[in-house]
Amino acid sequence: MAKGNLVSEKIMLLLGLVALQLCYAGFHIVSRVALNIGVSKVVYPVYRNAIALALLSPFAYFLEKNERPPLTFSLLFQFFLLALLGITANQGFYLLGLNYASPTFASAMQNSVPAITFVMASVLRLEQVNFRRRDGLAKILGTIGSVGGATVITLYRGPPLLHNNYLTQGSSILEMDDPSIKVQNWRWGCIYLLGHCLSWAGWMVFQASLLKKYPAKLTITSYTCFFGLIQFLVIAGFVETDYQYWKIQSAEELFTIIYAGVVASGIVFSLQTWCIHKSDPVFVAVFQPLQTFLVAIMAFLILGDRLFSGGVIGAVLITLGLYSVLWGKSKEKELEEEDKCLKHPLLDTQKGDKEDNVVSDIP
Repeated sequence: MAKGNLVSEKIMLLLGLVALQLCYAGFHIVSRVALNIGVSKVVYPVYRNAIALALLSPFAYFLEKNERPPLTFSLLFQFFLLALLGITANQGFYLLGLNYASPTFASAMQNSVPAITFVMASVLRLEQVNFRRRDGLAKILGTIGSVGGATVITLYRGPPLLHNNYLTQGSSILEMDDPSIKVQNWRWGCIYLLGHCLSWAGWMVFQASLLKKYPAKLTITSYTCFFGLIQFLVIAGFVETDYQYWKIQSAEELFTIIYAGVVASGIVFSLQTWCIHKSDPVFVAVFQPLQTFLVAIMAFLILGDRLFSGGVIGAVLITLGLYSVLWGKSKEKELEEEDKCLKHPLLDTQKGDKEDNVVSDIP
């Protein structure tokens, strides 16, 4: 009976991980559709974060009521900076990149985030690198592979591999007659997406250190959404002054905004938290390349995107780099646990010897 429950739990976990990547893949496609139909790059994240804040803040208030440490001005300032990285820069660069590049390559570039996070954590001495061990070498080689893949995607587009005759109205920016303009736009898209990955990695490193001081994840996420919303509203005050950009003019626009707020922010956050709780962050990250595969299929069928050889080569390098970094992290964790197991009995024995010596000294 217990074995049957274990099997069913594993099946539920696998289904949850596939559903998580499907939700992420859908967000890439929905975001591109939103840009294609003329939704503003500033208004879109404003609505998204407003919906996310409305969904998450009640849960944060009631579930973490007794866990929240006292709020200080220093913490509020750190929440503001976290929002600047994780919401404003992250989502802003993503939409700018998606406007010039394809959803498939946006998803492929995101696979480099663990490697970039590792580099940032190493520079800040939050992550230790042992060059003499296999796990340390795997993380270094994985980082090189991910960076190399991102460079290939940016600098080399290559000939198309697959082509769908159906092209959407918004794909004209990538299908201009002038090849030099086309390549320039593509590279700008990849550079913006690299900025998206850098800000995402910085947000993860910053959040990890902040959680040690303020261990209330839902509350931190709610404050991040709140300050991100304020920051985007300030930007919108300068960029989108025309009231027409704020009006939702079709059911298609409404769907993209609701999907971004409810699914991409609310459901994805809950599902990812559940999956990590049932397994671990490394196991969840292993499924990330599945998202790229799903996006490639959906973008080809729905948007009529073309698949280029340079993007495929870069995506393969990034995926190999991702798995190398994840393997190194997993191996490092195993070695740390083995060291703890070996040290504890030795410490207990030494403690016992000391206690015997103390007793023998008493007359």
